[in-house]
Amino acid sequence: MLGKYNGFIFDMDGTIYRGSHLIPGADKTVNQLKELGKKTIFISNKTTGSVNDYYNLMKKFGLNVAENEIINSTVVLNKYLTEHYNGNRFFAIGEQSFIDEVKSAGLVFSSSPEEIDILLVTLDRTLNYDKLEIAARALENGARFFAANIDDTCPVDNGEVLDAGSTISALQKRTHRKLELHFGKPSKFMFDEIKKRLDMDPGKVLLVGDRLETDIAMGNKFGIDTALVSTGVKLFQNGTNGIKPTYFFESVNDILKK
Repeated sequence: MLGKYNGFIFDMDGTIYRGSHLIPGADKTVNQLKELGKKTIFISNKTTGSVNDYYNLMKKFGLNVAENEIINSTVVLNKYLTEHYNGNRFFAIGEQSFIDEVKSAGLVFSSSPEEIDILLVTLDRTLNYDKLEIAARALENGARFFAANIDDTCPVDNGEVLDAGSTISALQKRTHRKLELHFGKPSKFMFDEIKKRLDMDPGKVLLVGDRLETDIAMGNKFGIDTALVSTGVKLFQNGTNGIKPTYFFESVNDILKK
């Protein structure tokens, strides 16, 4: 591994840590890669915190990381919204930290369905029926239908919780509207942002993650070798819809062992 790859893209939640706990040995792996001069990027579809929040969490865990090595789907989404929808009104099925970040990108929050230009969907642990109905009525009134991420579940300390994909599915069935764009893994929007920060030959890069339909699918889509770890979401070893990794790892620590 160390001889073959000069760059490593790491999913964070489920790969480097799970919930509030570090995956044992992940700090040693990342720090040794850094000492060897390997380039690293850390990516997440999770929107419940800012990049600075994730940077502080990783530093607390003892990882030698820089803030500009971290990308989450909110960052990617906001770049697109600022360029194309500055000043528009939005409603979000998402937590307050996510809403605040979108507002900082120049959009205006509204919970009136007739005013909403864009509906944004992401992980929301405060999801309720009222939010779903505001979202559905906004879509019926012609609002654009975007998502920060499409994960069905998110790994937490004691299992998994419902994520954006489950909400998107419910809204599609409720309104007969299809999701138009999403900005996390495995989208081209996310991959383009990674390429800007990890400027190297894709053949020298390994993407490590715990989810087939986002992490591994993105690597396959853009010609990057992948490693699926078993420390995050439930694994389906035979692949999903033909999505298979280059390697199966027990954890990120296998990078130093193989």
